[in-house]
Amino acid sequence: MLGYGFAGKSFHAPLLRTVEGLSLRTVASSRPDDVHADLPDVTVIPAARDAATHPDVDLVVVATPNETHVPLTEAALRAGKHVVVDKPFTITLAEARALSALAHERGRVLSVFHNRRWDSDFLALKALLTDGTLGRVTHVESRFDRFRPEVRQRWREQPVPGAGIWFDLGPHLVDQVLQLFGLPDTVVGMLAAHRDGAAVDDWCQVTLVYPQRHVVLQASMLIAGGLPRFAVHGTRGSWLKYGMDTQADRLIAGELPGASDWGEDATPGRVIVGGSSEARTTSTPRGDYRHFYAGIRDAVRGTRRNPVTPLDAVAVAAVLDAAVLSSRTGRACTLDLTSEERGAFSDGCDLTTS
Repeated sequence: MLGYGFAGKSFHAPLLRTVEGLSLRTVASSRPDDVHADLPDVTVIPAARDAATHPDVDLVVVATPNETHVPLTEAALRAGKHVVVDKPFTITLAEARALSALAHERGRVLSVFHNRRWDSDFLALKALLTDGTLGRVTHVESRFDRFRPEVRQRWREQPVPGAGIWFDLGPHLVDQVLQLFGLPDTVVGMLAAHRDGAAVDDWCQVTLVYPQRHVVLQASMLIAGGLPRFAVHGTRGSWLKYGMDTQADRLIAGELPGASDWGEDATPGRVIVGGSSEARTTSTPRGDYRHFYAGIRDAVRGTRRNPVTPLDAVAVAAVLDAAVLSSRTGRACTLDLTSEERGAFSDGCDLTTS
């Protein structure tokens, strides 16, 4: 694992330690004492590139600052390693394409940590769309909000490549939507800095435009109290879901996955049936981020499909790029994908054809 900052310590290390068949052996970090306090048996290597090409390593997890993802992933692939990259995969679409092509050329598994596919609330929405409860979905609002009015001294909030809330939370929001509805026709984006002293975007509102459907993605560092995590409206009714999946908070608090209540969601969703205004609660499946790394394990063994493919990552990068361009120019932007890329990305993602 390359990096033992927030992402490596809080997310990747606990999952790697609790998925059967995986063994975390080496960590690249300039703070060996911090690593050994949590992981006494691992080898700590100061230089990330040395760890990425270590002869005893099969799988490399890149959990370093965003602007370093490309050179470290490239080094690992050229050394014959399978690679997982923390989101965002890359800062630009061109970089995403280049790494995807290199992984194909080398015959290695390359994946991106889109763990939010295993959020309890996302799994609940996916089930609702599959069974047609809401009919044809016409409007979706999906949001990740925080209340952090003070700008912190960390790279994600400083003017460096790949910083800002859109590249931090946007990849999760975009990946979920693409899995549900496929590629949009156009993207309309607004990115802004709202906090005093903010050097990068800390608020975003990005609309993915489909035929007869608009999906609005929102994230902010200045929203207290909580708006619905999901608000989904269709021809048969609406679904509202408050509260976030609890796994992230528990991992950040230092808990390892595996408790009997792991991934349970205590806040059910609510379906409002159109016309009658009849409301009923909906069950929420249990989430479990370990499924991502179990899928990686099996993909490396050749027994299962890569859970998040390079093509998935290229599509997400195209939407991220389009939103940035739209915010800069003030116009709707199409995805800069080739016809081959569009054709390969399954249009069967749309779960709301009923």
